[in-house]
Amino acid sequence: MRAVVVERWGGPENLVEREVERPEPGLNEVLVRVHAAGVNPVDWKTRTSGGLIEWGAVPAVGWDVSGTVEAVGPGVGVFRPGDEVFGMPLFPRQAGGYAEYVVAPARHFAPKPAGLTHVEAAALPLAALTAWQTLVDTADVRPGERVLVHAAAGGVGHFAVQIAKARGAYVIGTASAGKHDLVRGLGADEVIDYRAVPFEDAVSDVDVVLDGIGGETAERSLKVLRPGGRLITLPGSDDVPAAVPDGVRAEWVMVEPDHLGLREIAALVERGALRPVVETVLPLSEAAKAHELGERGRTTGKIVLTVA
Repeated sequence: MRAVVVERWGGPENLVEREVERPEPGLNEVLVRVHAAGVNPVDWKTRTSGGLIEWGAVPAVGWDVSGTVEAVGPGVGVFRPGDEVFGMPLFPRQAGGYAEYVVAPARHFAPKPAGLTHVEAAALPLAALTAWQTLVDTADVRPGERVLVHAAAGGVGHFAVQIAKARGAYVIGTASAGKHDLVRGLGADEVIDYRAVPFEDAVSDVDVVLDGIGGETAERSLKVLRPGGRLITLPGSDDVPAAVPDGVRAEWVMVEPDHLGLREIAALVERGALRPVVETVLPLSEAAKAHELGERGRTTGKIVLTVA
């Protein structure tokens, strides 16, 4: 099968397309024929040095996939060959989503939302699961709470705005001025131009902050939280502020495969409460270009590779 692999750690030019052996499903696993693969910041962050990922003999990249079940291993009862699925298999272990086939435990996938194309569905798993697990499982956002989403037009951010809104929250997003209409269209009640004004001067009494930026943004976010507030930062554990006021919770969350979470996300999609924004679609052969675009840090929504 065709797969994009990392020839050596470094820049996007080190992503190369190769013929590799097609995997076979084992106990409780499914083989999925990939139609489209989502691109995420973790892809290029690990491409540069390997990062946290457990690499196999052939370093293959990518986790977000949408496709069709090709074969099932012994013990699988949730899918049959021909079923359309989407998922984030194996994370943070190597999955090799930039490929014609992936194999993983069956419950790392869920039925693809019927109203979405494979390209749209491939934009969902990692970013939408990150937003879901952060806002629902960790922060337990409640109706009427004030939620601040940093980088609200980005991959995780644009899903977080919609999920928080679906939970009944009052949603505030930070984004550059040119992206305000998009963020409002996703459900944000307020949008702050972080280039024009420090966000901590424009908002206060926040219950939950979702920080996808890290660094000083996490530190500054503590200033806007009310007592009992929760700060969740995504880039890394080092971005959790060392000094946190009494009564405030600050923590790092790392996404994990989640069959039930994927089903909840699909349900939001199917009732019209969540939609993926796909800015760029490229063929698998242009994975290096996809990384170049993503690393500029200006992407609105997601970048997706077409495979089949």
